[in-house]
Amino acid sequence: MRCFCENKETFDLKVEGDVDTDPIWCNQCGCNFDIEEVPISEDLKDELMKWAMQYGKWIDWSKDTLRSNGIELENEHNKLGHLLTDQVKKELGAKYKVSFSPSSSARMYAGLDF
Repeated sequence: MRCFCENKETFDLKVEGDVDTDPIWCNQCGCNFDIEEVPISEDLKDELMKWAMQYGKWIDWSKDTLRSNGIELENEHNKLGHLLTDQVKKELGAKYKVSFSPSSSARMYAGLDF
């Protein structure tokens, strides 16, 4: 997959949720890939995008505060992210290294240690 790394291509990916982004990134240069460019099944692409669209539901964006059950919501999001990452690993095979980067924003809002 083409990215901004020195050799313009990476096989080191991470799955990470963020606001208004697709969930597959280069783990080296931080390039955010268009999900349509990732060689995985359409079903998995759909699941990843559904998951990504839920990023930050633990934050009340209008008040910039953590929701009362925010840490639990973030934990659920991270659990599903781990499961989806495992599916990405299976579909991409040994050619790619794929890791998961869990969200820690709820803990940041709560003032807890990571």
